[in-house]
Parts: sequence; structure tokens; C-alpha cells
Amino acid sequence: MLAAAEAAIEDSAEDQAERDRNRAKLYAPPRPAGPGGRRMRPPPAAGLDRSGAQALMAQLAAEDAKLAGRPTG
Repeated sequence: MLAAAEAAIEDSAEDQAERDRNRAKLYAPPRPAGPGGRRMRPPPAAGLDRSGAQALMAQLAAEDAKLAGRPTG
């Protein structure tokens, strides 16, 4: 599908210079988004702190042992 789109863009060009400009625009790295051309910071992750992650891992290990029929403890 992308190859077909690229071919359509190239076919619509009038000359080789326009094809080169189109290809340069198509494969250029993305411009930074945000006001003033600054990069936007990603939103803060709704993650766990270390103790929360350890508690979750312990809970998952207990459930895994229970499902596998192994004693916990």
C-alpha cells in the first residue's frame, strides 16, 4: 500500500527535480511538534513506584504458584 502511494506521488511529478523534492519531503524526519517548534514532553506515566511494583510482582507470583498447583510461602 505504501509502495502504491509512493508510486502515485512520483507519477504526479512533472520532472525529476519535483520527484526528488517529493521524495525528500516523504522521507524527511518528522518536525518537532508543539508551540514555538519545541518538542512536547510526553505525558507523565501513570506507573508504579518501586514498592508498588514489588507488591504487584509478589501478587503475580502467588497467583502463578496457585495456578500451577505449587505451595506458596
